[in-house]
Amino acid sequence: MDLSRLSDVPERTARLAMATALALVVVIAVADVISPREVFLSPMLVVAPALAASFTGPWRTSAIALVAVGAQIFASSLNGGVASYARVWQLVALIVVSVLLVFFSYVRGRRSQQLNRARLVAETAQRVLLRPPPDRVGPLLIAWLYLTADDDTQFGGDFFAVTRRRPAASRVIVGDVRGHGLAAISEASAVLGAFREAARRCATLDELARVLEESLGWDREESAEGRQGTDGGGDGDEHFATALLLELPDHGDQVLMTCCGHPPPLLIHADGRVVATRSEEPSPPLGMGMLSVTAVHVQMIACAAGDTLLLHTDGVIEARSPQGVFYPLAERVAAFPPALTPDALLRHLRQDLLAHTGGRLTDDAALLAVCRAPEEPGPPAPAVP
Repeated sequence: MDLSRLSDVPERTARLAMATALALVVVIAVADVISPREVFLSPMLVVAPALAASFTGPWRTSAIALVAVGAQIFASSLNGGVASYARVWQLVALIVVSVLLVFFSYVRGRRSQQLNRARLVAETAQRVLLRPPPDRVGPLLIAWLYLTADDDTQFGGDFFAVTRRRPAASRVIVGDVRGHGLAAISEASAVLGAFREAARRCATLDELARVLEESLGWDREESAEGRQGTDGGGDGDEHFATALLLELPDHGDQVLMTCCGHPPPLLIHADGRVVATRSEEPSPPLGMGMLSVTAVHVQMIACAAGDTLLLHTDGVIEARSPQGVFYPLAERVAAFPPALTPDALLRHLRQDLLAHTGGRLTDDAALLAVCRAPEEPGPPAPAVP
């Protein structure tokens, strides 16, 4: 899946604005010609370049302005003469306003180009930090969805990643960093970097959770030292990250799960049944310094071939409707058509979630659908004489 980039007004809208502006020029000019001489309608021609300047660039605005000036000269020649005192000042006013509108369109276009370049750089940086997983990792089919509460960003404090662990297993993480903005993105990138490095060498999930806790603590200490060196002190806000760790062997129907203060996933069976999994003994979130003194519990979930695990952040289940009703994730997913692919599942879920919230989210929401592909039959065994 890919994120849709923000862009300027589409070309189709610009062409529609040009056609509307030309139609206005024709209608106003004809109305000015057939109206009585004491009625002056030609000053209304300034509406056409104003409309073009709002939706198109300076060249198209200039073209509409020239057409409007020509239409006013033509209408004046048929209705009182161009050299009359009132007509001359009307023409001068139209020319001055048109020049200002062309300049406005030029400035707006330059600012739009600068904003698009800044958005492209920000989107590229955010993609490098998050590094979305591919559509397939080993025997797993994967789809992801990221919805941000801020329209100007593509990613926020929610994170997820999928990596391979030799010899035959995959590990998954999904989580949410407390807070918003650049600080949350920085901490999310720190957790993802530690996960990608440690997921390949840690033997168990509880060891992986402790390594992530230690890495996040080091990153927080370095950030605090940097703030003290720049402004003389650090902030006293709490910084932690909820996380859900999964290990999915390539063979078998058992999935290992460790929950560090994060909502457990939904299990969608191949026949469409939806089961809300539960964390038997959840551990504290990462970064609070408590995993070193508490036990990290690892539990098993039965996930057969064809089943899908739907991992999500709290921005999904805490999304509210305009009436203040939370989004019932399990109920809504159970109402979807059965046997959906991960990509189709998230398409249905995105449409339903935005319809529930009225098109606006108050918090970032991340979803990761992981499906065990049915095992392909191996080569037939040789016949025994």
